[in-house]
Amino acid sequence: MAELGISFDVYSRTTSDIHHDTASEFFRRLYDNGQFEKQTSMQPYDEQAGEFLADRYVTGTCPHCGNDGAYGDQCEACGTSLNATDLINPRSRLTSAPVSMRETSHWYLPLNRWEDALRKWILEGHKEWKTNVYGQCKSWLDLGLQPRAVSRDLNWGVPVPVEGADGKVLYVWFDAPIGYISNTKEIFPDSWETWWKDPETRIINFIGKDNIVFHCIVFPAMLMAYGDGYQLPDNVPANEFLNLEGGKISTSRNWAVWLHEYLRDFPGKQDVLRYVLTANAPETKDNDFTWTDFQARNNNELVAILGNFVNRAMVLTHKYFNGTVPAAGELQEIDRRLFADIDAAKRSLSDNIETFHFREALKDAMEIARLGNRYLQETEPWKVAKTDMDRVATVLNCAIQVCADIAIGFEPFLPFMSKDLSDMLGLSDITWEKLGATDLIPAGSHLKEPHLLFEKIEDDAIKAQLDRLERIKEENRIKNFKAAPQAPDVDFDTFIKADLRVGTVVECEKVPKADKLLRFLIDDGLEKRTIVSGIAKYYKPEELVGKQVCFIANLPPRKLKGITSQGMILSAENADGSLVVIGPSAPVVPGAQVK
Repeated sequence: MAELGISFDVYSRTTSDIHHDTASEFFRRLYDNGQFEKQTSMQPYDEQAGEFLADRYVTGTCPHCGNDGAYGDQCEACGTSLNATDLINPRSRLTSAPVSMRETSHWYLPLNRWEDALRKWILEGHKEWKTNVYGQCKSWLDLGLQPRAVSRDLNWGVPVPVEGADGKVLYVWFDAPIGYISNTKEIFPDSWETWWKDPETRIINFIGKDNIVFHCIVFPAMLMAYGDGYQLPDNVPANEFLNLEGGKISTSRNWAVWLHEYLRDFPGKQDVLRYVLTANAPETKDNDFTWTDFQARNNNELVAILGNFVNRAMVLTHKYFNGTVPAAGELQEIDRRLFADIDAAKRSLSDNIETFHFREALKDAMEIARLGNRYLQETEPWKVAKTDMDRVATVLNCAIQVCADIAIGFEPFLPFMSKDLSDMLGLSDITWEKLGATDLIPAGSHLKEPHLLFEKIEDDAIKAQLDRLERIKEENRIKNFKAAPQAPDVDFDTFIKADLRVGTVVECEKVPKADKLLRFLIDDGLEKRTIVSGIAKYYKPEELVGKQVCFIANLPPRKLKGITSQGMILSAENADGSLVVIGPSAPVVPGAQVK
């Protein structure tokens, strides 16, 4: 993570002692204050493993979209929150055995007690929340909240801290958000309450859309039930899902961009990934990461706009003033307009960051580079240098100030680039307030030798990534392939009536106005026969000429697109639905029967 510029002040887990103590105390307080209801219900059970199953260990068919791989708590295909009892044909992920249901007792948090308070807090008090978050909360509240279990029968987790709860642990959705509190205790053991109970504290939850209900409804209800001054989240800027090349990112299926592999394949390009992920952030709807878009944004935006402007400004300053920032003369209208436009971009950039619209904020930062490019194009200092070096000095002074603005404006998004550019400029004091100032780099400052901030990404690097994903896709197809159920038995006398033979393909061509059909002329050892087969999608005609294929010889003739077909060529269907023609493993005489 350090190579990506990410560090952890504390890296903890819900298995830590401080978390067990905090979660246990939280449950016990709610229990002692009568905030739970005890209910008996039917829960999924694996008879082979001899244990109850957490919802995540149950899979089945989603009743909403038909996805066969839905989990017992959520369908990742359509995003619907589920209970294990909702699934069609539920199976255990431990043994693949069908799930049975057994009666058991658990404690439930009656969310319905807090429905009015949650409705007022969210629907009336936080209309500024992102539409996808606000809308999902409203949907849950309008449907009416129901009690939700806070315990489970499992052999791992935080034990339920009351008598008679042997073998029961706190349900993960209940104890996991308490981890935010226990982590704060770990970082600030003497002042942790300030961060949770001071009314001046602003709590922001950055999450994915599958956790909206837990952070906006369930955890706030827990905090309300606990009392004692706990502050509720000020905002929950949840994102939707980011897909990869049209498919849902899945670590179990290896359908992901692994950071250690990215750093190996694209060394020194940490900020390129940051840029593309921010530019494609699924802030209000699902979005897609594609490698061609990754390449285009790097080449057309980071290289051609940002990097190009900085390099031009730096190179021109070195060319005309030996790398020393010249003093600016009296600013002209075009110069003043430049800084006015940058000030407007700064205000928009600040507002978008404050309201968690990071994708728009990134556009604002790039607008500063666009303004710089336009400024150089309009002022043309390389032409003015022939007649007025004082004007060139003013233009390049302004351009260098814009470079400093870029270093500051992009610092939240591209920290490596910002540090690199600041080092070239000699900019040591990066503060947001100074963005847009006209004297960030004082006249007389010496600039370091310029170098390119970004470099083009070539097609072969992108092809390598796409080829890798194709290999993974094929591996997943093979791994997940399920053979069709065996057809009903046929007696031997019926089967033996089928005359299976081997023939040699003499001719092969596409059938006009039929995308799927090929017309074969087969040497069957007796004569030449015509067979029409629907495999044009998987073979070019010339690939099949001269090959030997297996076919059924004694089918009644059948007309297809006006052509009489005298038999059927045998093919096998692959995991991806493609067809592979079946033939002998060694040459045989045409007409040889398949025994």
